[in-house]
Amino acid sequence: MSGAILFMKEDLNLTEVQQEVLVGILSIISLLGSLAGGKTSDAIGRKWTIALAAVVFQSGAAIMSLAPSFTVLMIGRLLAGIGIGFGVMIAPVYIAEISPAISRGRLTSFPEICVNLGILLGYISNYAFSGLPVHLSWRVMLGVGILPSVFIGFALFVIPESPRWLVMRNRIDEARLVLAKTNESEREVEMRLSEIQQAARFANAEKYDSKAIWRELLNPTPGVRRMLITGCGIQCFQQITGIDATVYYSPTIFKEAGIKGNTQLLAATVAVGFTKTMLILIAIVLIDKVGRKPLLYVSTIGMTMCLLGLSLTLAFMGNGKLGILFAILWVCGNVAFFSIGIGPVCWVVSSEIFPLRLRAQASALGAVGSRVSSGAVTMSFLSVSRLITVGGTFFVFAVISALSVIFVHICVPETKGKSLEQIEMIFQDEKEWRGGEVELGDVERLVPKD
Repeated sequence: MSGAILFMKEDLNLTEVQQEVLVGILSIISLLGSLAGGKTSDAIGRKWTIALAAVVFQSGAAIMSLAPSFTVLMIGRLLAGIGIGFGVMIAPVYIAEISPAISRGRLTSFPEICVNLGILLGYISNYAFSGLPVHLSWRVMLGVGILPSVFIGFALFVIPESPRWLVMRNRIDEARLVLAKTNESEREVEMRLSEIQQAARFANAEKYDSKAIWRELLNPTPGVRRMLITGCGIQCFQQITGIDATVYYSPTIFKEAGIKGNTQLLAATVAVGFTKTMLILIAIVLIDKVGRKPLLYVSTIGMTMCLLGLSLTLAFMGNGKLGILFAILWVCGNVAFFSIGIGPVCWVVSSEIFPLRLRAQASALGAVGSRVSSGAVTMSFLSVSRLITVGGTFFVFAVISALSVIFVHICVPETKGKSLEQIEMIFQDEKEWRGGEVELGDVERLVPKD
């Protein structure tokens, strides 16, 4: 959309407000898919919720690519948003539930890898199709987005259902077969199955209705309240630090820095997409070795520095070549630090901290917070930038990013190497939740004994 909007504005005579609504509504409307995704995934299973997400998104993308007007564009955008809402909620839940503890962090980061790869391919296709006639270029840019969801349709014939969902449905033998494919020994399979059955004992789908789940989330125990603070908080901070504004409006940022011409603007965005994708691959390697919290510290501190640097560059360095160079470096640095930490770690943490009986709905609630935050940022970026300049807007993002460092320090415990059931116990103890004793123990194990 970041590249397509340049040509849509010219072809359909879109106003600034229409551009903001078209870009930002995807995030807002996706909350409907995220909210429905929790109940849907408990009813029909994690696997078939993924299928539903793919079908809805395909329909929206097809309508957008053929749209003759802003109204029809919005209909397609709304459908695509609902499909994305299903997807961002169910993908990390499914992967967390099917993965062994030793590699869960790495595997749960895969949705973020695919998001970054999709962004890179989107930037490349924008650049590749920018030479087409105006009325055709943006339609092709949006239409190629259908292809990945077609691949998901074929993948459904291969991937299994979540073993935890199968246990909740008392389909124990099927769950055992799935665990046998993802664990190395029969002993490990039986141990994991026993843990899941114990966790699911009071969360059986027939005995624990959705109203009781939402009552527990809206009137939480201290442990569940801590989970909600961590899960929803990290989801919101991931977005209100301005990453979607950077991704969607990178051509606007580079234009402010002094780059002229649509083709040159889109070429610069390819560097952003490439940086984002490469760093997420590094994060996947590190997340189960280094841990979640160290990556979050590096990420949030680095983003704060880059956002502040971009703000100062846009405000004081004018439209010269040096200003353009620094703007590109700060934007690439921002997405790099995002991708090595809070980007993938956010989804890992929010998918693994909730108990089984609450996991689907709580993850949906966190995804809603993420989507609303993203929508608020993207639907106001152009208007706020006109009021306080683009540089001023990124200074605000820098301040928020500094606050996210404090949030990580206080509210996010380390979950590396722990089973989902062990993680649940961390949140029952406030001292362990705040990380003091857990982190001290980790440090003591690294100090050699005399």
